[in-house]
Amino acid sequence: MRHPILSSLVLGVLALGACSSGPALPTEATYGPNPPIVEPHKSLIPTVNIAPAKGWPAGRAPLAAEGLAVAPFATGLTHPRWLYVLPNGDVLVAESNGPAFPPKGIKAWIQAKVMKAAGAGVPSPDRIILLRDADGDGTAEVRTVFLEGLYSPFGMTLVGDQLYVANTDAVLRFPYTAGVTKITAPGQKVLGLNAMAPDYHWTRNLIAAPDGSKLYVTVGSNSNVGDNGLEKEVGRAAIHQFNPDGSGARIFASGLRNPNGLAWEPTTGELWVTVNERDELGNDLVPDYMTHVEDGGFYGWPYSYWGQHVDTRVKAQRPDLVARAIEPDYALGTHTASLGLAFYTADLLPARYRGGAFVGQHGSWNRDPPSGYKVIYVPFAGGRPSGPPQDVLTGFRSPDGDAWGRPVGVVVDARGALLVADDVGDVIWRVTAAS
Repeated sequence: MRHPILSSLVLGVLALGACSSGPALPTEATYGPNPPIVEPHKSLIPTVNIAPAKGWPAGRAPLAAEGLAVAPFATGLTHPRWLYVLPNGDVLVAESNGPAFPPKGIKAWIQAKVMKAAGAGVPSPDRIILLRDADGDGTAEVRTVFLEGLYSPFGMTLVGDQLYVANTDAVLRFPYTAGVTKITAPGQKVLGLNAMAPDYHWTRNLIAAPDGSKLYVTVGSNSNVGDNGLEKEVGRAAIHQFNPDGSGARIFASGLRNPNGLAWEPTTGELWVTVNERDELGNDLVPDYMTHVEDGGFYGWPYSYWGQHVDTRVKAQRPDLVARAIEPDYALGTHTASLGLAFYTADLLPARYRGGAFVGQHGSWNRDPPSGYKVIYVPFAGGRPSGPPQDVLTGFRSPDGDAWGRPVGVVVDARGALLVADDVGDVIWRVTAAS
């Protein structure tokens, strides 16, 4: 039974939050290599502007850009977050959510209620589903539980005959044989990860070097700006590099508040990442971003943002780190929750998409007006972003502001189509060229 006083408190906070937004630039102004870094707008009550999770009405789907078509690849999933394509074309789907930690304090309790309304309160299925489209008709006719009994799984990658899976607390590896539809062998722990409660950013993405010699795993921060204590941030807000057997682990790059998408840029071979930046500085701060990752690079969190812009909320300042903070390459809009990242080198889609990056934007819950809730494409030239973003899939929000869907992971399938995981619609969407 809901407590009437607490329920009224939540509603009051939501109403106040919607009024505490401060100024808002046009959403498109907060994209690109040189976004405006405005003065912080702080308020007693943070902005709260959720799109209640509803799922797709019958017969509805996202809207594809001109020259593209979209259709379901698989439906009826349970909170599909991340995707990985095996060499034989099978698609792995991590059905997952964050671990269930009881919220401590009224702020954490309210945030948990808000995130539940936004679709993030689903119990974690803790499994990986295998989808197979053997007849090539664009719809998966085979669906099996590939791995189960995991712990908030997210990133996946195959190196030789070993499948690596990033749980929130550890990277595991499993023996893999091409064509199998289920793995029953127990996983071997390769690398432990900091999942200390409340495990605020729980997603752990995973990628292998092209030659398989190294692996990289993302670990987001355990707070907004170190407010749970920096002792809980050891090894977090970082990308770790390690050998396939787990040895040689080290922090490859740090100061990345919540890194998610990882991909190798096809021209330069550099590692790129999407990062969700900090909250509670107003509608127009701080832009989420994508950037190339430098070995040993520091990207500011929690002490500064977008280079050397100091965050005065952090109690123990570090001007030495701020001085070497790297400015990101490309802003992806403020509070867009940009997660998925995939470079396109296939030829099924129109030629204008060749060489650039698709980005899945899960959508804001704390911006007025909302931002994200779409898949975009960022063109590249010479290994760097070369123009404004282009909408690929839109229409994830209803005219009334509900969330019919929210895009997360993006990946290119074996035939060159773009697959998009939608964790509110419980669908994997497949984007192709329009016929």
